[in-house]
Formats: sequence, structure tokens, C-alpha cells
Amino acid sequence: MTTTAARDTDLASALVQTMHRLQDLHAETSRPLGLTPQQAHLLCVLLAGPLGMTELSRMLNIERSSLTSMVDRLERRSLVARIPTPGDRRACRIELTDDGLALAHEAHDAVVDRIHSMTAELSATSRSTLLTALQAILAKETSAS
Repeated sequence: MTTTAARDTDLASALVQTMHRLQDLHAETSRPLGLTPQQAHLLCVLLAGPLGMTELSRMLNIERSSLTSMVDRLERRSLVARIPTPGDRRACRIELTDDGLALAHEAHDAVVDRIHSMTAELSATSRSTLLTALQAILAKETSAS
């Protein structure tokens, strides 16, 4: 008989292993596009629309100085642009350029395609159960933030 503690440890371990596998997958799909995983993440986050540096720093969980360097590199490649924030001369929002938008979609689609291939063997019931469980975990994390 498996104890609750053992099942919880097994679940946590499986989630950690999944996280590492997804990070590896993200790196594998970013490299051929000439992006680091962090750059690809930033571009994909910006698919939702322009964001300020403070918000991006929080969402990406990186220091503001590191984010500034990353934005500088992406701006030199014409993938993002700094847009002045009306009413605040010191602030700007970061938005995708047309080239950045295309590359962000390419990066996102590459990851999604790999995830689809990883989960292709799951039955419809397993897929639905996994989706429901992940959504519950993500909703709990979002409400705790």
C-alpha cells in the first residue's frame, strides 16, 4: 500500500522532472531560431501585447538590469522596440516588431509542436484529466501571487 506522503513525493518529483524536460525542450527549440530560452520566453510573453519593464521583470523573474541587457540585444536585432510611456518620460513599454512577432510565433509553435508529440500517445481521458489538473495547479498559483 502506498502512503499519502509517498504519493505526494512521487507527484512532486514527476512535476519537477516535467519542468526540467520542458525547460530542455524550450532550449532545444530556441537555439535553431538564434535565441536563448530567456529571449524566446520574453518574445512569447510579448505576444499578449506591449509591457513595461517592471512588469516584464516580474513576469520573467529576472533582475531589471538583466532584462535591460536582454531588451538591448533584441532591440539591436530589430525584434523589439521601446515605446515611450505617455506621461512618464523615464518609462517605456516593450513591444514586438513585425520580425519579432513572426519569430515569437515561430518559437511558440515549435514548443507547442514538441509538446503535442510528447503527449500524442495519451488517451482523450488522460489528456482531459491532465489538463484539468494543470489548470487547477496554475489557478491556485495565480491566485496566490
